[in-house]
Amino acid sequence: MHPTTQSQVMRARGAQRPIPRLFLALVLGMSLALGNALDAAARSAPESFADLAEQISPSVVNITTSAVVAAPTGNGPMVPEGSPFEDFFRDFMPPGNDSGPQEPRRSEALGSGFVISEDGYIVTNNHVIEGADEIEIEFFSGDRLKAELVGTDPKTDIALLKVTSDEPLPFVQFGNSDLMRVGDWVMAMGNPLGQGFSVSAGIVSARGRALSGTYDDYIQTDAAINRGNSGGPLFNMDGQVIGVNTAILSPNGGSIGIGFSMASNVVTKVVDQLREFGETRRGWLGVRIQDVTPDVAEAMGLAEAAGALITDVPDGPAKDAGMLAGDVITTFDGKAIADVRDLTRQVADSPVGAAVPVIVLRDGATTSLSVTLGRREEAEATEVVPAAADPQQDPANLELLGLTLSPLTAESAAELGLPADAKGLAVTAVDAASEAYSKGLREGDVITEAGQQPVIRLQDLEDRVTEARDAGRKSLLLLVRRAGDPRFVALSVDEAAPAEQ
Repeated sequence: MHPTTQSQVMRARGAQRPIPRLFLALVLGMSLALGNALDAAARSAPESFADLAEQISPSVVNITTSAVVAAPTGNGPMVPEGSPFEDFFRDFMPPGNDSGPQEPRRSEALGSGFVISEDGYIVTNNHVIEGADEIEIEFFSGDRLKAELVGTDPKTDIALLKVTSDEPLPFVQFGNSDLMRVGDWVMAMGNPLGQGFSVSAGIVSARGRALSGTYDDYIQTDAAINRGNSGGPLFNMDGQVIGVNTAILSPNGGSIGIGFSMASNVVTKVVDQLREFGETRRGWLGVRIQDVTPDVAEAMGLAEAAGALITDVPDGPAKDAGMLAGDVITTFDGKAIADVRDLTRQVADSPVGAAVPVIVLRDGATTSLSVTLGRREEAEATEVVPAAADPQQDPANLELLGLTLSPLTAESAAELGLPADAKGLAVTAVDAASEAYSKGLREGDVITEAGQQPVIRLQDLEDRVTEARDAGRKSLLLLVRRAGDPRFVALSVDEAAPAEQ
């Protein structure tokens, strides 16, 4: 209900004497209380999940996979070395009394899935069907059908299957996972521990969880999820799939109320591509990037720690578009970029071959570029050689910023596995009590840039430190390479002073 003003009440009643303010206050208070009560009732726990479970059960399936497993080498049972059973088998299975060479055997595994179309497309986890040569689907009705693999995406652990049925199959639709809030009710369904169709309910415990994948966007839930639930759906209260149950956090393999479901807004994009192409086709920008931390932002003179900082630009779309190491990508295709994860997902969701506008911060000013995206899968199949750094000049050592440094020579470059013409300053020692050590710099690292300018001589680094101090900055940004992989590190220059040589 909306609060009603005094003037509105007067108009509604005609030209009569004003209503006392105390009475109006009581009316308004009651209206607000009633509105809050109705709002709270709308969010209260459902009386029962039975109707929802009955509605969605026919679309959830159990998945049984089988594969031929190679026989273990040697004869007799496989017992881990040092196992307490080792002596037992030695005593009770003397030499010459084994069962002879073992044959390859067929192994079975169980999982869950759900039907997304009446013509038989089924979504599950990649790890449920990985390596299988036979996949059988069991429906809630008890019917069983053989399934064919349409395509997989290991990066999001999603697989798409297809069955052929004489009758249209009951199916469920995806919902918008971005609308789910922490505290919302959810329901999981699947085949936990091979026990058959089972339902559990809980709430959304957290959003936007990342485990280990590049494109992770997990919904965390306390709905019971166990082994065998993998690939099953996580439903909202409208019966829409808002996640695919994928993993649990557990010290013993059982549910302790920390389960993870890949968000449906990630899954739908993958499923659409698998359905159309049988594979994923993600956009590729062709840069190496890292997050802009507060100290990096300060060292670069940025107003805020946001965006994706480019550490390297090998051959590819970004290089062709004019991007440079040290650029900070702040906007991609009209969308603001908060961090590396944000950019990675935005690029992956963009069409291959699309010309995308990108805004970068370069030397304190914004620059607009247009990048024609490549395909990530093709790029990953080709070895990307990082841009090489420049060779050295004088052989002197320098202690600065908690580091002992020397210019690269052909010999030291070879020892570090770098090209003979590599340039930069080699880290020969790191003070264990220094900021540099705490930020991960180690012996064998190579500094190729300081203050976003190349450093070849030791004097170059000293000059950059002096310039940073004179400009009133608290830190200096270094581009550090380790085994060819670059990253930016900001080190404090407040107390940096070169040692006498």
